[in-house]
Amino acid sequence: MMFFGKKKQDEVAKAIENRSDEEGQDYWSIVRRQFRRNRLAVWSLRFFYVIVFLAIFADFIANERPLYCNVDGETYFPVFRQYLVDLGMAQWDEKFVYKKWLEQDYESAIFPPITYSPTTKDYKNTKFVGPFDEQKIGKNNGWHYLGTDNLGQDVASGMIHGTRTAMLVGLIAMSIATLIGIFFGALSGYFGDDRLKVSRIRILLNSIAFILAIFYAFGVRSYAFGDALGEGRLFGQLGITFGIFAGIFAIANLLTIPLKRIPILGKRVVVTLDILIMRLIEVVNSIPILILILAIIAIIEKPSLVYVMVIIGIVSWTGIAKFIRAELLRVRRLEYIEAAQAFGYSEFRIIMRHAIPNALAPVLIAVAFGIASAILTESFLSFIGVGVPDDQVTWGSLLKLSRDKFSAWWLAIFPGMAIFITVTIFNLLGEGLTDALDPRQKQ
Repeated sequence: MMFFGKKKQDEVAKAIENRSDEEGQDYWSIVRRQFRRNRLAVWSLRFFYVIVFLAIFADFIANERPLYCNVDGETYFPVFRQYLVDLGMAQWDEKFVYKKWLEQDYESAIFPPITYSPTTKDYKNTKFVGPFDEQKIGKNNGWHYLGTDNLGQDVASGMIHGTRTAMLVGLIAMSIATLIGIFFGALSGYFGDDRLKVSRIRILLNSIAFILAIFYAFGVRSYAFGDALGEGRLFGQLGITFGIFAGIFAIANLLTIPLKRIPILGKRVVVTLDILIMRLIEVVNSIPILILILAIIAIIEKPSLVYVMVIIGIVSWTGIAKFIRAELLRVRRLEYIEAAQAFGYSEFRIIMRHAIPNALAPVLIAVAFGIASAILTESFLSFIGVGVPDDQVTWGSLLKLSRDKFSAWWLAIFPGMAIFITVTIFNLLGEGLTDALDPRQKQ
């Protein structure tokens, strides 16, 4: 009987999760149909596919290494092999280590369309050679389609590989922001100010644990944490820090199990979780984001693009939290949530399997606009030379080079247009999603 009862519950739960509207149409089918009506959004999505393609296959489009080559009777695929070398699974032969790729004597070779890597220096075309200027082309060298910078580095290759950097920053930073925003927004929206009841002893011990965790995880280890931040060992120390933080909370919650049996300590009281989280969001929003990013990056002695992505993600979650909070305030009153509660499902299961999946639609809008903002922030940091390594070629770093020579118009126009077009594409995608997800537009 228990088996059949469990099976019946799973069938009902599946029906709840896969519910459709009254006409039998899938919700996302309606959204796609509404989205296709916005021509600008559709074309923006197509341009987005092109940008993603360039980001993924940048090494096969712009690279000083040939796609295929035959040297001394042996066949090589240098672009593929470079991935193995980066992973530590292979090594280069000495002839490729001591002699540049463009100076090798190939019996036969197939090069990418752009025969330069972003950091390849063409000493024959230094001092800002424009795309329409006279260029000195060697045996294996190709044309600099978008010109060169002061050191002879190819701008077109930098643009292609800068696309990968922009996409990584936008997607990873917003992935971090989305996780944080969904966590706080879901707690705030689902529980509100009156649905979370916790025993007095749990509140007391967790409050004490929070103070102790801040002191021992961050205060006591501030010097070790600061040294790790400057020496590039941040993530290892972060793991230790958050391990201590989580360990203190785990001990505090284990202590609540025997102590809550005491009637006066075990009495459950309401926690105004919504007010606490909204005040936290207001505090974060009150701090100028750009100043906060610059302040954090300023204490990092070894710049890294990873730090930039993490910092942008950590400070960009408030908008997503507000979106999902507002949606969950509506969703938590719907019939299928009440049905799940009637079946005795845990709050965690209801939130993760029923509430959040049906409240994510507006989050897509915030993510689209957030990616555009993250790309713009990274470009600004690269332009002022903060947080991004000097050898990392980005659209902002290319734009920065135009300050050295105002007549080098190609260093201002091409990176500037790339930033403008990419940011515009994500903004148009966000507007298209806003219209498509608007229930008033459904027919």
